[in-house]
Amino acid sequence: MVRKRGFKKLKSLLGERFLDDKLSRVQYSYDATQKMYLPDVVVLPVNTDEISQIMKTAYKYSIPIVPKGWGSGFTGGALNVEGGIALSLEKMDEIIELDQDNMMVWVESGVVNYDLQEFLKPYGLMFPPDPSSWKFSTIGGNIAENAGGPRAVKYGVVKDWVKALEIVLPNGTTLTTGSKNIKDVAGYDIVDLIVGSEGTLAVVTKALLKLYPIPEHKETMEIVFEDMGVAAKTVSSIMKSRIIPTSIEFVDKDAIIAVEDAMHIGLPLSADAVLIIEVDGAVHETQENVKKIEDICRNTEGVISFRVAKDEKEADEIWTARRSISPTLKRIADGKLNEDIVVPITKLAEMIKETQKISKKYNLTIVSFGHAGDGNIHTNIMYNTDSEDETKRAYKAMDDVFDACLSLGGSITGEHGVGITKQDYLEKQVGYDAIELYRAIKKAFDDKNILNPKKMRL
Repeated sequence: MVRKRGFKKLKSLLGERFLDDKLSRVQYSYDATQKMYLPDVVVLPVNTDEISQIMKTAYKYSIPIVPKGWGSGFTGGALNVEGGIALSLEKMDEIIELDQDNMMVWVESGVVNYDLQEFLKPYGLMFPPDPSSWKFSTIGGNIAENAGGPRAVKYGVVKDWVKALEIVLPNGTTLTTGSKNIKDVAGYDIVDLIVGSEGTLAVVTKALLKLYPIPEHKETMEIVFEDMGVAAKTVSSIMKSRIIPTSIEFVDKDAIIAVEDAMHIGLPLSADAVLIIEVDGAVHETQENVKKIEDICRNTEGVISFRVAKDEKEADEIWTARRSISPTLKRIADGKLNEDIVVPITKLAEMIKETQKISKKYNLTIVSFGHAGDGNIHTNIMYNTDSEDETKRAYKAMDDVFDACLSLGGSITGEHGVGITKQDYLEKQVGYDAIELYRAIKKAFDDKNILNPKKMRL
C-alpha cells in the first residue's frame, strides 16, 4: 500500500513515461546474465530534476530503485532483485559540451559509448575505454562498472578518464563533484568512489570525461603458438621490453576451434593459442615496436607463425577471431559461466595451467580468452543446462577457478563487477573488515538502503 502511494505520485510526475504494464516490466527485468527480476514499475526521466523528484519519492516511501542503462552487464548489477522501480536513463543521451581546448566532454549518462566515439572522430579525439559492449553500453553503465576493454593495457580503465560527475543521492540531493582541473585534492575523491560502485551509492546523471587524440597510426599483429604457456610468457617478455601495446588479446585452443567451426575463416586448428597485439602512436614508433615484438617472437621456441596486417581490412579479419568467440560458444554447450578473473601478468601462464587442470578435473570444456596484456582472463565454463550433474560440476569448477585466482594474488573480477553473481566470493577476496567498511560507506550515502539493494552483499 505504501509503495502504491509512491507510484501514484510518480505517475503524476512522469505521465506516459511511467510504465507499469507487464510487457514493459518484463523488458526491463533482465540483463546479459539472462536472470530475470520483475520491477513493479519502470520510469523514464529526461533530466536531472526529474531524477531528483523520483529519488525523493522513492526515499519517502522506502521503495527500492535500480538505475539501468542498456542491460549489457554480466553480473546482474542492474536487476531489480527486490522489485520496486527500474530507473532507465536511456532518454538522457545528450552530449552536452565538447571542450576541445581542455580535451574534455560533458555527457549525460545515457549516451552510448559508440555514439560518443563517432561524435568525437571528426575532432580527432577519442574516449579511450572500449569495453566489448561499447556499441550498446552506456557511459553511465561503463562508469558504474569501471569498465575496461582491450585498450586498457595502454590507456587504463574508465576511472582514469572521469574528471567530474553530477550525481543524485538516494534522498534526492543533487551534487556535482570533481572539476576540469588537472590537480584537485580538495576533500575526499568522491568521483573515484562512485566509479565502480555499481549504482549502489548514487545515480550518475552527467559525466565530465577526459579525451585523447586519435593516434596517428596503428599496427595489428597475429602470433600463433603451439603452447598456451609459451604465449603467456611471451606477453611478459613483451611488457618487460618496455613496449606498451594498445592491446594484447589471447584466444585459447577451444575458442579457436569454436570460431573456426562456426565461421571457417582459416584459423590454425593445430594451434594452442593465438595472440592479437595492437600498437599505436607515431608511424616510426609503431613500426619500431612491431620490429621489437617480431624479434621477441622469432627468438621464442613454440611460435608457429607471426604476421602483421597489411591494411585495415586485414586487421579487421585478425580481430574477427576475438570478437566472434562469445557468439560461437553455444556450439559447445548451451550453458556458460562467464567469469572475468584477473591476475598479475607474471602469473598469467600459471593461472591458465590451473584452469586447464580444473577443466580435466570436472570433465568440462573451459574456454579462455581475454586481455592478456593486463592479466584479465575471460574464463567460460561450458555445460549443458539439461544435465543436473554437469550443472553441479560447472559451479564446483567455478569455485576452484576463483580459489586458484585468489591464491595467485588475483581478483574475482577485472571489469564485470560483483553484482549478484559474485557477491558470495567478495569477502573471500577483500576480508570481513573491508566488507564492514563498504557497508558503512553505503549507509552514509543510502541510510534506507533503497538504491540498488542486495548487490555486493550491501
